[in-house]
Amino acid sequence: MKRIAITGMGTLNPIGNSVKDYLKALKNDVIGIERIQSFDAEGIPVKIAGEIKNFNPKDYMERRKARKFDRFLQIGLAATKEALEDSDLLNTQDWKKTAACTLSSGIGGAHTEYKEFNAFFNDGPRYVSPFLIPMIITNMMAGVVSMEYKLQGPNYAAVSACAGAIHSIITGALLINSGKCDVAIVGGVESAVSPPSIAGFANMMALSKKNDDPKAASNPFDKTRDGFVLSEGSGVLILESEEHAKKREAKIYAYLLGGGMSADAHDFSASDPEGEGPGLAMSRAVEDAGIDIKTIDLINGHATGTPVGDRSEGKAILRLFGEENPGVMVQGTKTLLGHTISGSGAIELIGAILQSRNKFVHGMPNLNEPEDDIRMLNFTRENKPSDFTTIMKNSFGFGGQNASVIVKVVQ
Repeated sequence: MKRIAITGMGTLNPIGNSVKDYLKALKNDVIGIERIQSFDAEGIPVKIAGEIKNFNPKDYMERRKARKFDRFLQIGLAATKEALEDSDLLNTQDWKKTAACTLSSGIGGAHTEYKEFNAFFNDGPRYVSPFLIPMIITNMMAGVVSMEYKLQGPNYAAVSACAGAIHSIITGALLINSGKCDVAIVGGVESAVSPPSIAGFANMMALSKKNDDPKAASNPFDKTRDGFVLSEGSGVLILESEEHAKKREAKIYAYLLGGGMSADAHDFSASDPEGEGPGLAMSRAVEDAGIDIKTIDLINGHATGTPVGDRSEGKAILRLFGEENPGVMVQGTKTLLGHTISGSGAIELIGAILQSRNKFVHGMPNLNEPEDDIRMLNFTRENKPSDFTTIMKNSFGFGGQNASVIVKVVQ
């Protein structure tokens, strides 16, 4: 198996419009959840979300493209631009012919869909934009990246809701290991903070209703958690075979050691309460990485703040790590960000890598009293210095789709 290097990172999310800003926010436990600003949430039971601030798509792409693209494409392209510039790949061309792109989105063009469906019902079918379909389909994120940078290798979307970005990362690594390419652009994006999305998630009892205190609404693993906070964001990583990265003397942030995937085979939205599916994904990642479980320093959990989901993940961690690595740190970055759906796995993995390279762990300001069943886990409740290198990142999606990866950070 080839060693897979991470050589570039890019993100836009509710606490940072770049990797540099994201790092600064993580160091200060900044919470990006506020009252919804992009539309009037009157009449909708949930009025809070994690929205990207001060984003101007024209800073990242031509005006005509910005006007044609849904917001999820805009923020995905912006993160990709940062990641590719960070990797220093744009100074060469030879990698593009075979480069893979497996960027994920779970919902796609929610803003365009809302706008154009309104046009259809209010004004009639001839007022619907001819760009409706290409602006909303989830595979278009990978498509527009390939067009923007003339990439001609494998190109498609890993669509598995909240597990999408980690599935995308695993898929990119498999493509490199198969010999199909030397470079893969991977990650995920979501921008679904729109009236129907908020209403839909709220009506299925998935969202926190702590409208009066937005900063305290996302509290993974806490006894008082009542659901996740819907957010928007994009996270993109550049994967390369170690040989390709070293040949061009690229900086290497981390190595992807292994990945595991599984299915709950339980329910289309509720997690398996015993965490069997998540446990399988984690154990398969350890097996694939070929490492001793004792060497894992930090688990950056899926940790959404839903009552069943957090308990399911916590139980799975306790079963797998309980006797062999009981002190492993457990962290929930959605405390600060909210839940960026398909963007979450990549955004949070980038955050964990940044923490490792800067020798600290961010805190979980809203974790006041952990759930009884999982209170013995070693949560990173306070922001503090920490020297660690080996990270497990979990992501679990609607449909019972689970994915975990393990990375070793280069200090």
